[in-house]
Amino acid sequence: MYLIYAVAMVLLHPKYIYPFGSDPFVDPAFATHVLDDTQAHLHLSDGDTDGLAILYFMGNGGSLAYFGAHLSVHRDAGHRVAALAYPGGGGIPGNPSETVLKAQALDSYDWLVARHEGPIAVHGYSLGTGLALHVGANRDVNGIVLEAPYTRLCDLMMRASWLPACYIPGIQRWNSTSYVDQIEAPVLVLHGTEDDLIPITYGQKLVTGLLEAGQEVVFVPLAGANHHNTLHHPDYVKQFDDFLTNLP
Repeated sequence: MYLIYAVAMVLLHPKYIYPFGSDPFVDPAFATHVLDDTQAHLHLSDGDTDGLAILYFMGNGGSLAYFGAHLSVHRDAGHRVAALAYPGGGGIPGNPSETVLKAQALDSYDWLVARHEGPIAVHGYSLGTGLALHVGANRDVNGIVLEAPYTRLCDLMMRASWLPACYIPGIQRWNSTSYVDQIEAPVLVLHGTEDDLIPITYGQKLVTGLLEAGQEVVFVPLAGANHHNTLHHPDYVKQFDDFLTNLP
């Protein structure tokens, strides 16, 4: 019986990780670019090419169309914004996986840095925190924002299923802890204290790992916020402004 459950997890866990919706991202402030190397769909807003640009990686619910409020926070602050829309959602062809998304994240950064002269920070939300850390570990970014991060996504699968997901071959692990000693940019971590999807204890463990690796980290628990309403917290925008305006 255990073996049957394990096989079922291997076969079905992508649907748990990538429950994308079909709504396309449509915003006249953004131009859509399909990148040659990975076929990544990157949406880029107008803005000062010498100022700060934000490379945004969304969560795994719905499509980029559902994350317009996050993008508006950065655009309202005067930043240029590039946002990756994931394959399999929003009408974009392709099958999402950890390998595919991480390759597209790096391709997105490389494409953006070739067209933007100013500093670039990465902002990941939920699933996207793994992409932000992946880019931060492999590219020269100026800052990293992690909103509702996890240690390893397979830890959450273990919590939900009681199966040792992190040790089952074929499981996409999304191991964010593997990057803690590979980044050089300052990090801001925001996490709602009432988050029951990715409990704040996971964010705290990741912060501990970053600090033990000697990283510069600002950790902000958002009191009363859950997984879905962090950007409505009264301190949310201020924390972004304070962090992003002081980047090297």
